[in-house]
Amino acid sequence: MVTLLLTVLVFGVIITLHEFGHFTFAKLFGVRVNEFSFGMGPKLFGTQKGETAYSIRALPIGGYVAMEGEDEESGDERAFNNKPAWQRFIILLAGAAMNILLGLLLLGIITAQMNLLPMNMVADFYEGSATAQVLQPRDRIMRVNGHNTANYNDMIFQLIRDQDGVVDLEVLRGADPTLTGWDRFLGRFGASEKDQGELISIPGHKFDMTQQADGTKVINIDMQFYGSQPTFLGRLGYAVGWTGSVVKQVWFSLLDIVTGRYGLSQISGPVGTASIISEASSAGLRPFLVMVAMITINVGVFNLLPIPAMDGGRLLFLLIELIRRKPVPAKYEAWVHGVGMVLMLVFIAVVTFSDITKLLGVGG
Repeated sequence: MVTLLLTVLVFGVIITLHEFGHFTFAKLFGVRVNEFSFGMGPKLFGTQKGETAYSIRALPIGGYVAMEGEDEESGDERAFNNKPAWQRFIILLAGAAMNILLGLLLLGIITAQMNLLPMNMVADFYEGSATAQVLQPRDRIMRVNGHNTANYNDMIFQLIRDQDGVVDLEVLRGADPTLTGWDRFLGRFGASEKDQGELISIPGHKFDMTQQADGTKVINIDMQFYGSQPTFLGRLGYAVGWTGSVVKQVWFSLLDIVTGRYGLSQISGPVGTASIISEASSAGLRPFLVMVAMITINVGVFNLLPIPAMDGGRLLFLLIELIRRKPVPAKYEAWVHGVGMVLMLVFIAVVTFSDITKLLGVGG
């Protein structure tokens, strides 16, 4: 029961904030909002305030802001479809932006409690480290398998993401330990007095692998990293960089799913997410806040995908309108979004079934 209540609370905050983003900018631009709903399905509770109905529905798996003229033609001058394209763009974008800002706030709170801010600079190696043969203390790992890893979180993600343990590295060696990205930029024009170091390519380095409980193998990160003494601006920059790293992790993970790198068994739906939330909450406040930040940023990024019924799908139609210089007929757009919603619900059902079978230990 505690897990259920905690999950509903987490998703309640995330969904409500998302819809509040749409709602706020719709009201700001004078759009008529017919309903603000938390949840989907049958209405459990509702009230009317002014022109807008506020409701709580049975299934806490989503929510919506029903704007006049959003899914149909409307002659009302305050209808969504009659507002300038730039206003509609901001309204659609606002929900995802609010989710990502929530993630930034939570990661900022965590960063504020950290005594040191992790860096991508090697400090030392564990006993028997294979990496000690190719790296040196104070090397900065700048790229992993061709991907930029100029901060700690990008670096760790790309290392963990590797599947065979054979990694192409690019490191910055001999640079001033206090060198920043801004110093490196200035160094290109000879405007920085700090030692810029040398970029060294290390192709095909073989890491040892560790097998996890589910049978998958991950790289054994056999080295330790320096941390920088935090300042206010340093904490702010780290929180922003961490948030950006999570955004990139979502995109990379989605790409891995599309390309078949990850299967259905490695995707979590509502049931699996509830289990993860429960585990994170029992581990302490910090892991719980990290998990909530990850979830809300995932929700924000996922909503921006060009999928029918999602904000990204509506943004795609708006871009088509800008290119054609006239909107796609509302009835056709509504039909596409309706089909998209059905497919989304089917996908959620399939993933939920997969979550339940994993929890019950069925099929493996």
